[in-house]
This record gives sequence, C-alpha cells and structure tokens, in this order.
Amino acid sequence: MATANSSRTAFWRGARDAGPFVLVAGPFGALFGVVATEAGLNLTQVMGFSVVVIAGASQLAALQLMLDQAPAVIVLLSAIAVNLRMAMYSASLAPHLGAASLWQRALVAYMNVDQTYAVSVLKYEDAPQMGLGERLGYFFGTCVPIIPVWIVATYVGALLGEAIPGDWDITFAVPVAFLAMVAPALRTGAHIAAAAASVVLAIAFGGLPYNLGLLPAGIGAMIVGAEVERRMGARFTPPAGSGK
Repeated sequence: MATANSSRTAFWRGARDAGPFVLVAGPFGALFGVVATEAGLNLTQVMGFSVVVIAGASQLAALQLMLDQAPAVIVLLSAIAVNLRMAMYSASLAPHLGAASLWQRALVAYMNVDQTYAVSVLKYEDAPQMGLGERLGYFFGTCVPIIPVWIVATYVGALLGEAIPGDWDITFAVPVAFLAMVAPALRTGAHIAAAAASVVLAIAFGGLPYNLGLLPAGIGAMIVGAEVERRMGARFTPPAGSGK
C-alpha cells in the first residue's frame, strides 16, 4: 500500500518526466489563443474553450467549423471525432487506475491528454510494482507541466491576439501546428498507415459540407491503424508450444 511519501515522490517524478512537453504545450496553447482571438472570439470565450476542452487539435477543428458557420451539432461531432483517441487512452489506463475512486477517475479523465497519457502509461508498464496511490500521484504529476501551462499560454496568446491588427492573417499557423504535432508521432508502421488512411479518406470525402469528411477520415484511420498494429503484433508473437 502506497504511503503519502511514496505518492508525493511519484508525483514529483511524474512532473519531472513530463517537463520537456512544456516545449509543446506552451507554444501550441499560445497559438490557439492567438488564432481564436484573430477569428473573433473574445478573451472569455477563448479561455472557456481552452479550460473546458484542453485538446488543441479538436479546439482548432471546432474553431474552423465555427468560422464556417457550421451547425452546433456538426461542431460537436467533429470535435468528438478528433478526440476519439481519448477513448483508447482511457481503456489503456483502466487496468492501472480503474480501482481509483470516482472523483479521482473523473480528474484523470479531465486531464487525460496525449502527453499525460504517453508518459504515464510508459511508466506503469516499466514499473508494474507501483501501488495505486503512486500511479495516481505519478499521473497527476505529469499534468503539472502540461495543463496549467496550456491554460496560461492560451491566455497569453489571446492577449497577444487582441493586439494584432485585424488585417494580419495568421491562420496559416494552424496547418503548420498540425504538421508539427503529427510528424514526430509517425514512429511505427501502424502510425504511418493510420496517417496515410486519414489523408486518403479526407480527400475522398472532401466534398462533404462543413468538413464532415473529417469524421470518416478519423474513424477510418483509427480502424486501419489498429488493424495494422494487430497484424504486426501477431507476426511477432511466437506460436503456442514453441517454447519461446
């Protein structure tokens, strides 16, 4: 059973391990603040958006649809489609954190983003002896360099955006930001297959109104990536009775 000291130690270890992601969360949060303000949202709307969602990719996708005056249901469905990966993250974390209390699991769900998940799940797999208290402490520690920095950076970006002249079009930064996020993640055949599938499907369904092609592209990409990963895993799994 984890003691208060061990949970506290795990917390600060998580904060240390996730520290380098400040280099991502800070600039991207500021970028969203600038782009959202430049698109016409006021400071309160920008901050509400960022605090409630905490997901740069879906925030930018929803923002683009709002600029296109898409119906609210389309905006919500598109944001959900972009964030469907969070369901897979949650399923992966359940064996490690599923025994936590309801309020603890609610906080984990709220703070479960790409960076906090990636750092935490790798630690849990490398240290299976960790108790539940240590696992929770570690996860919440990884949030320290990510969540507060994201919110503060969004605020700073929104203030900067209000100071930018209206005739300065900076929306070109949105696709640049997406490329910067996606490119480093293409590390395995499954990742590359999923990215390729998303491109093909997005082009194939590009004629749908309000960028609805995003929905089949996102879902199809996850299916392709999962299937490629399954086949790769089966290929490297020794057959039963092989003694390996």
